[in-house]
Amino acid sequence: MTVSYSLEVANARFGGFSKLLFRWRGSIYRLLYKELLVFCGVYLFFSVFYRFLLTPRQQDLFERVALYCDRFTNTSFIPVLFVLGFYVTLAFSRWWGQYTSFPLPDNLMMVVSGNVHGADEKGRLLRRTLMRYANLSSVLILRSISTRVHKRFPTLEHIVEAGFMTSLELKKFESLHSDFNKYWMPLTWFANLASRAREEGRVRDDIALRLLMDELNNYRAKCSLLFHYDWISIPLVYTQVVTIAVYSFFGFSVIGRQFLNPEKGYQDHKLDLYVPVFTLLQFFFYTGWLKVGELIINPFGEDDDDFETNQLIDRNIQVSMLAVDDMYQDLAPIVKDKHWAQRHFSVPYTVSTAADTIRPAFKGSTFDMRMSAEDLEILQPAETSVQMQYFPLKVFQGDGLDCPLQKKTKGILRGCSLPSLIDVSSHLNEEEEDITDSPQSDVNVYNHKEQEKAIVKVVLEPK
Repeated sequence: MTVSYSLEVANARFGGFSKLLFRWRGSIYRLLYKELLVFCGVYLFFSVFYRFLLTPRQQDLFERVALYCDRFTNTSFIPVLFVLGFYVTLAFSRWWGQYTSFPLPDNLMMVVSGNVHGADEKGRLLRRTLMRYANLSSVLILRSISTRVHKRFPTLEHIVEAGFMTSLELKKFESLHSDFNKYWMPLTWFANLASRAREEGRVRDDIALRLLMDELNNYRAKCSLLFHYDWISIPLVYTQVVTIAVYSFFGFSVIGRQFLNPEKGYQDHKLDLYVPVFTLLQFFFYTGWLKVGELIINPFGEDDDDFETNQLIDRNIQVSMLAVDDMYQDLAPIVKDKHWAQRHFSVPYTVSTAADTIRPAFKGSTFDMRMSAEDLEILQPAETSVQMQYFPLKVFQGDGLDCPLQKKTKGILRGCSLPSLIDVSSHLNEEEEDITDSPQSDVNVYNHKEQEKAIVKVVLEPK
């Protein structure tokens, strides 16, 4: 069963991930403990062999071999990080692609429920049979790639017993000879049955039939993609290279990382700790990384974190039949909603979420941006002669500007929005005279500092 811990990490807090370190099921400890015990056992054997079973001359030879091996494990002669990192990245991309390719019937069942009509027994039979064919196809492809599903349905008779296929359909299925996987046959039955429903008027127009065929092809494409993921694996040579790189690295480490006699003055061998703590951590990280790649390269097995294929099969057939049968035209009465008479209303909060109501709504990263008067200056092309006037700008309100000159200069400030400052009407000369001669404009020009308003410089081009 897939191990889910989403609730435990819903909120970031002190020691949040630390609590996950004490889980056993689905953990790296369960996946790696056997390899770690083997490594510790081999390391202990060489340590005892060096300390108690060798003569002084043989110890000198062992020490030279250990120093030689240690030189290679501490350099980049074995590119463990590079090959291992790239391999796990490739395996994860493949794992995610297989997850997104899982055939779910949700879109198809919505189209069938909304476009295959008939409340009588024949209409009900059509809809249920169409969705049974779709689910049968996914069961056939999953029993071909998943060990869990194959153990559940080892033969086609088990599929008939489960209700995905009838005895007559099984005979037709077996009568068609093909050297290849025939998971696509139920989808062909689906297409033919949908065409018959169109001829009988159960599917009322060609657009609805086309929608059925499009969703069917999307469903078929996912089944096909799963089959090809199982067929075409990551090249075996790359898997072998990564495995050899990791195992050879630690094969040399069991000798090269031995604690040598500190009295002989070897470089970096001034302590004799008996237990190679950092070597064990390195083994835990590198080999654990390799085991992660081994785990996700095929998620259709029986590991703790492999896909729950049997549970997905149960879910798919159940929701498919509910959508096209029990819920077909089963609607609640259409009534006025609770906020029918209210133009402006708010949805209530619980006490635990009341703090969200005082947070301002996000309207864009530049909504609260402040600009200087010089940045708001609008210029015409340099070759034209211009006359400049200044108008006081009130505070920003909402999406536009609350401008006192809106009535007189609607060609200049259309609706007082900032982008419309560029929009100049064809009657600009007349409006210019009104603005420059108006007492109100003089007050706005000369008293703008006292009013502590921002200033917008508007460029007016005379005719």
